[in-house]
Amino acid sequence: MGFGALIIGGFFMLVGWMVSSRLKSKFREYSQVHLSKDLTGADVARLMLADNGIHDVQVVSVEGQLTDHYNPATKTVNLSEGVYHGRNAAATAVAAHECGHAVQHATAYSMLQFRSAMVPIQNVSASVLNFIMMAMIFGGFFAGSVLPWSTALLVMIACYGVFAVFAIVTLPVEFDASRRALAWVKTRNIVTPGEYDMAQDALKWAAMTYVVAAIGAITTLLYYVMMYLGVNRDE
Repeated sequence: MGFGALIIGGFFMLVGWMVSSRLKSKFREYSQVHLSKDLTGADVARLMLADNGIHDVQVVSVEGQLTDHYNPATKTVNLSEGVYHGRNAAATAVAAHECGHAVQHATAYSMLQFRSAMVPIQNVSASVLNFIMMAMIFGGFFAGSVLPWSTALLVMIACYGVFAVFAIVTLPVEFDASRRALAWVKTRNIVTPGEYDMAQDALKWAAMTYVVAAIGAITTLLYYVMMYLGVNRDE
């Protein structure tokens, strides 16, 4: 895999952990402030869906913390228990954000469609990369007779390229969902100005996790591109 790749991976894992810890800290802080409207995250989600004319999406509770997501295949807004039952700015922000994805789906938002189309390609890339990594660990695969190292690097670059594109495409999808969520909670008077600031801050830190992931994916891709160029110079 390369010592450099391990350093890059370790660095971005550390940065990702720091951002995730900050997000959890913000969520705990804002979860202590009771929403003036006294609406649960589930109430907010159902109201936002209805306001956008979406009546075929269910709002359900799932286990875990910050496990919230929208599933376009089952048309469900899945909210963690803390968000589903929470009556605070953090729960409101997360619930509205996930409904933002449902609105994207209902309106055929192009970047969401592109990301969804990339999911099977990313899964195949991950399987191919795992196979190559296992072959590298156990040896014998890159002796030259089966697959030259330069060719293996090209395959790895293609796989990491898919990961990088997916991570980049995820950014506008997530930012747009947050934009829709914040605009709706504000115009619908779901939150007070103070609560709006908390919701906005919570979503900002959630978005940062995707930014870190995108930068990490791009950096890893560039590392393997540079490695490939170096191999070609040495040949």
